[in-house]
Amino acid sequence: MCRHLAYVGEPCSPAGPVFEAPHSLLVQSYAPADMRRGGTVNADGFGLGWFDDEGETLWYRRPSPLWTDEALPAIANSLRTKAFLAAVRSGTPGMPVTEAACAPFAGDGWLFSHNGVVAGWPDSVAGLAEKLPTADLLRLEAPTDSALLWALLRRSLREGAEPAAAVAELLGSVVRAAPDSRMNLLLTDGEQLIGTAWTHALSLRRDGDSVLLASEPPDQEPGWTPVPHGHLVHARAGAVDLIDLRTDRSSERT
Repeated sequence: MCRHLAYVGEPCSPAGPVFEAPHSLLVQSYAPADMRRGGTVNADGFGLGWFDDEGETLWYRRPSPLWTDEALPAIANSLRTKAFLAAVRSGTPGMPVTEAACAPFAGDGWLFSHNGVVAGWPDSVAGLAEKLPTADLLRLEAPTDSALLWALLRRSLREGAEPAAAVAELLGSVVRAAPDSRMNLLLTDGEQLIGTAWTHALSLRRDGDSVLLASEPPDQEPGWTPVPHGHLVHARAGAVDLIDLRTDRSSERT
């Protein structure tokens, strides 16, 4: 079912939540706490994406278990970045275990991840896929539900959609087509962070203008707040909106 986390805020190293914390993403790759019947380990690949000093996206992905990789801990320790997104993958049966199937997906200055599954894939969302230009379908990084979600979202963003609205619309369209889907999404452009909790856990911690979202809190530090089911988090400097997607109303702004 995958595990993921994302951060925006004051420049810092991804090494803490990804490798060093007591329940880091590394630990979650082999001992996750809450998979909701979506597998037992996250051993089908991993990825870390971040933004450099010029705001360009960089990423490192592999189709192997995170605990087998010797390069990424040193890379993570060497970084100080204003935003990053990391994920470990538990591949859905029938979908390939390849580097291209691993989050984060990147492009046009964005990093994206999907924690969950599109129920009834691929037939359930064939109608949504038909809305994409044929060239976009031919360019899918992998024949997976997450890659299709990224293609649909990327198209909306390219057409000028407001990011939080684009994420909400994507989630709604998929849930209408495939009601039993699990749609925890993360999206960041380095300045803002958008996350959804839909039929799976997501937690939020805010420290000043810095925000960390995670499938499972990597530590026991105070300040972690569960994001309620059916809600979208939109974080940027000075504000965090919590929006109930079932009513399309903002329920909290801080």
